Amino acid sequence: MNTRGDDRKGSEKSWGRPFVHGTIDRYFKCLIFCKSVLFGLLVKIRAAGLTACLAPMGIELIDLKALKCRVLQVAVVSQWLFGKFSRRLSVILLLSIFPASSRVYGQPVSAEDDAAKALLAYVQQGSAVTGAYVGDGVCSSCHQQKAESYHRTAHFRTSSLPSQSAIHGNFTPGSNILRTANPDLFFMMESAGGQFSEKGVMRRSPSEIMERSELIGVVIGSGRKGQTYLYWDEDKLLQLPVSYWTELGEWVNSPGYVDGTANFDRPIAPRCLECHASSFESHASAENAYEKASLVLGLTCEKCHGPGGEHVARYRSKTPPASVAASAIINPARLPRERQMDVCALCHAGIGTPLSPPLSFVPGEELDRNLAFPALDPKAHIDVHGSQVQLLKRSRCYRESTSMTCATCHDVHIPQRDPAAFSANCLACHKVESCGSFAKLGHRIDRECISCHMPLQETAQIVISGLNGRSLQPKVRNHQIAIYPDVHLP
Repeated sequence: MNTRGDDRKGSEKSWGRPFVHGTIDRYFKCLIFCKSVLFGLLVKIRAAGLTACLAPMGIELIDLKALKCRVLQVAVVSQWLFGKFSRRLSVILLLSIFPASSRVYGQPVSAEDDAAKALLAYVQQGSAVTGAYVGDGVCSSCHQQKAESYHRTAHFRTSSLPSQSAIHGNFTPGSNILRTANPDLFFMMESAGGQFSEKGVMRRSPSEIMERSELIGVVIGSGRKGQTYLYWDEDKLLQLPVSYWTELGEWVNSPGYVDGTANFDRPIAPRCLECHASSFESHASAENAYEKASLVLGLTCEKCHGPGGEHVARYRSKTPPASVAASAIINPARLPRERQMDVCALCHAGIGTPLSPPLSFVPGEELDRNLAFPALDPKAHIDVHGSQVQLLKRSRCYRESTSMTCATCHDVHIPQRDPAAFSANCLACHKVESCGSFAKLGHRIDRECISCHMPLQETAQIVISGLNGRSLQPKVRNHQIAIYPDVHLP
């Protein structure tokens, strides 16, 4: 509900009139306005970590949803019980909103409770859902070391604003050209004044040349494998026709774009952004229309830990809670196994079919309430791109374990690229001597478990059409841990 701007002016003019004139209608509107102002104030108090300031007055910050309901009840009852005594009654009812021992948002549990159960109960009661997001900078102020490490990961860099360091492609003259299968069409990547653009140049005739240039507005991808780029058409977000492939060190046609054509009209749907951004606000005007200022790029802390407003408020109060649930933040490591996997599956189980609005999923909830994934035949082929969760669940290692999750091998807070680090996880359960290749290769395989048992394979979901009819498919690591007879170390 908008309580500012033009609507606010009208409300301010009639601020004292219900009490002067006794008009029930105006009084009702005044009370609703008070509700809106009060609700907004409490949101700001919580986000600023000032809840402790209310303690001397015997006030505890209650659930905001409950607050809204109770104020509306006051308004409705007051309007129904009109008359001379209604004003006194409404004051009494309004004061009852803040009893001396109000219910605290996110009811604490005892330290003796099982941590996983306590945390899950906290999620299920809706506390995490209604909490306010505070932003990565607030998280970093207390968790500096972990934040600095996480900021170097591909997850954090999965989207960013354009800059010299963020864009991995080469803008040097001579290296900034993409020739196409159409001899009359080429693309030029340009950089000037801190801005970056892609320009398509089409020769229609010896005397007619058409050009179209669009500024890069968003960088998608950390650059480890490659990057693609988006541009803004007013409030609409679209993909540019040229991407960068790190392995080749070349500009290439964006995935799915036909070589020799100039396509600037591929819309970026919310489901795409849901895995490449932490937050955004969609517009109703089009599927790919967004509020620019609302776009939070990269996967920030709250993408996996849930909204941190209440967590920050409680710890700033200088009285940190003793229990897991009372800390008012989600730690995926403490969730039940399937809920842990759901956190990763949001982006690593394919696109799925949305069952709820974008960004509805909160860590700790059941993902299948938000996304539907097709039931797969146990022997059906699964592409290696974007289906890491399904492939892992097929693995014997996963099926015969009661505790294995993605986090068993991946620490999302640090950049992990050394195969030896992953091999160490394998060797925590398997003896190197049990490997069939040990007799031939010896301890050379100590660092190479995933090279053979989780090989890099081409994905059919990302196809890049190149010059002279080349079809290029990036390689992605297969997350089905298995024996692949045709894969061997050189």
